Amino acid sequence: MDYSVSADALKDKVILVTGAGDGIGKQAALSFAQHGATVILLGRTVKKLEQTYDEIEAAGYPQPAIIPLDMKGASKQNYVDMIETIEGQFGHLDGLLHNASILGVISPFDQIGEDTYDDVMQVNVKSQFLLTQAALPLLRKSDDARIVFTSSTVGHVGRAFWGTYAMSKFATEGMMQVLADELSDTPIKVNAINPGGTRTGMRAKAFPAEDSGLLKTPKDIIPLYLYLMSPEGKDVRGQCIDAQPKK
Repeated sequence: MDYSVSADALKDKVILVTGAGDGIGKQAALSFAQHGATVILLGRTVKKLEQTYDEIEAAGYPQPAIIPLDMKGASKQNYVDMIETIEGQFGHLDGLLHNASILGVISPFDQIGEDTYDDVMQVNVKSQFLLTQAALPLLRKSDDARIVFTSSTVGHVGRAFWGTYAMSKFATEGMMQVLADELSDTPIKVNAINPGGTRTGMRAKAFPAEDSGLLKTPKDIIPLYLYLMSPEGKDVRGQCIDAQPKK
């Protein structure tokens, strides 16, 4: 599949990226900005967000914005207030990339702690539900809005010991499908991406013995992210697409 987009595919778009401090979120933010978008960088660690911000600025792309937020502790009102701020500052919102996730613990099912379960579900599912709910009125004002969720291979088929993370990604795909169906007669396109094994900190935590040099980098898989946010991807709705399909 050819996921190429024009150089200014995202010109004048405002796109919110969660987990924009490192890994795939950082690369997505940089690439969206490179293609003309004003990117809003949301994440937990201000220092990391500032590094992403500085790289975008240094490259001469549109000036981004930073929203520090710990999704583990954020309330519904936090998201409502945040979207109000975005509307006040930018006037519109055209894209939302749900990239932030936590892994929890790789362990047998009967050893999953309730706190771990709650934290993973909070960050990977509930916070995305609340943020999407808050953002929808503003996204509806865009003539070509996009919501992109992040799934996982273990969100397609459950795998032993992947516990809460796998369950959270099944929930994510379900949320995407419900939303895509509800919005099927609107300009808002809703999809999900399964990045596959990618050279990120989360991957290293899950597979500490793996040779990360054999993995694709976030930059390798970013064309799909650009495609789903761009006019070129306008006909894709309700899909979870594997960024690294099995040959």
